[in-house]
Amino acid sequence: MFFHKKDPIHSVKVDQANPRFAQLLLEQFGGATGELSAALQYWVQSFHIENPGIRDMLQDIALEEFGHLEMVGRLIESHTKNVDQTEAYQSTLFAVRGMGPHFLDSQGSAWTANYIQEGGDVVRDLRANIAAEAGARQTYEALIKLATDEGTKKTLVHLLTREISHTQMFMNALDSLGKLTDPMFGTIQPDETVDIYYNLSSNGSQDERGSWNSEPDFRYIADPAEQQGSPKR
Repeated sequence: MFFHKKDPIHSVKVDQANPRFAQLLLEQFGGATGELSAALQYWVQSFHIENPGIRDMLQDIALEEFGHLEMVGRLIESHTKNVDQTEAYQSTLFAVRGMGPHFLDSQGSAWTANYIQEGGDVVRDLRANIAAEAGARQTYEALIKLATDEGTKKTLVHLLTREISHTQMFMNALDSLGKLTDPMFGTIQPDETVDIYYNLSSNGSQDERGSWNSEPDFRYIADPAEQQGSPKR
């Protein structure tokens, strides 16, 4: 059962409407990195999760994301209300679709469930969620830099902040499973190449080395063909 409280988590106030900016905001309503995608992704994932604490966290964050969707919708509505006769409005998607939010991204592509990542494995899902939050945070940062309305900026900064908070929660959940830095999960054991780093972009003395291709975690193979006993090509 769901209840809708009419007061948003964060107040939305737009001082100066800008329908062209509203079209950019559609990215976070009906786009791949948008709040609808996140809300549905976390909600559906929760049905796969047996860990009661992580399931509860996913549902809490999913419902917060629905609240964020409402905030973005209100921003878009405020930026397109009573400006339908302006040249700026006529140059946007709203001239055809009408004012307010729509299930479109900023380029007019319709929202699709293909944006949602859920695979029935808690480790896989939590890692997908970290990536989703990173994508959303990057989009909000770009929007903040383009925004000229201070009220809009305050709301966008709040939304960006919560992306960081959710990332931290997902990382902590992974850590509680011992999988924050462990790439292995599932029941299939990897083969003997699991600790090999193949140098396939060799440039002689300028090859870069780091923790990602050095012992003790990795065996550095400069020539995979020779290592496998096959002729060079």
